[in-house]
Amino acid sequence: MRYPHFTHHYARLSGLVMHYVSAGSGFPVVLLHGWPQTWFEWRHVMARLAPRYRLIAPDLRGLGDSTRPLEGYDSQTLAGDIHELLSEHLGIADYHLVGHDWGGPTAFALAAARADAVRTLTILDVAVPGLGPDFSQGGKRWHHAFHMTPDLPEALVTGRERQYLSWFYREFAYRPDAIGPEDLEEYLRTYTQPGALRAGFSLYRNIPRNIERNRALQASGFRLPMPVLALGGARMESRGRGREVEESLRLIADQVTGGAIEDSGHFIPEEQPDALVTRMIDFWERRPAARPAQPGSPEGI
Repeated sequence: MRYPHFTHHYARLSGLVMHYVSAGSGFPVVLLHGWPQTWFEWRHVMARLAPRYRLIAPDLRGLGDSTRPLEGYDSQTLAGDIHELLSEHLGIADYHLVGHDWGGPTAFALAAARADAVRTLTILDVAVPGLGPDFSQGGKRWHHAFHMTPDLPEALVTGRERQYLSWFYREFAYRPDAIGPEDLEEYLRTYTQPGALRAGFSLYRNIPRNIERNRALQASGFRLPMPVLALGGARMESRGRGREVEESLRLIADQVTGGAIEDSGHFIPEEQPDALVTRMIDFWERRPAARPAQPGSPEGI
């Protein structure tokens, strides 16, 4: 469509058919999206990175153009999907891993379980559930509790997806033009499909399970061995998390580069793609290589 150099693919995995988009060539970079978004949130970032890197941007289980299983929306299972795509379908053994919003906890789970494969980890505007700053910010992110409620969100939002999702794209962005009318239509194309709302809300319904696993992982003494870049949106009035991302990751990683992206709310890849790409390339090309995985790392996914 607007990005003809992007190619669309489908991989038949053990638990779903996963849609993913690829572009560019070079060392692999894997980009994991959040809610209420799809691979499409990375379009500007991919256009800037494609001349230097091989990019893989999947639609997470249940979202975008991937199929929508009834179960499996905890971060560990989502991470297992990505590992299967990369390792068994694409034959990629080593990569930079980037996650925004719900892609962040998924990327964290994958990095913890497959530290040998993740060259670097980048987390954008999300805390690791259960580690450090409250994931739901003491109720400030009111939609967490709403989405965790069984059945009610589906009943109230179905048929009103445009009004509901538009509120997030508008209120969680410092730049009002970051997600424009055509972008909204692309997101609505998939989020109005049968089962898409349920799949997205299921991410939130697994928050307690994710918190329990992450706290147990931290209590075991595990530390992420790879360099970590932790960035939040600086504009907290637009739901940017600022330094919360760095605070969270420092509790379980030793090589953390933290900071905040100026003039950005929550949707960093769409609000400030140039600033983000500059930070990531500098991080990837200047950081030392990851240390070998520690003995006693968690069981693989």
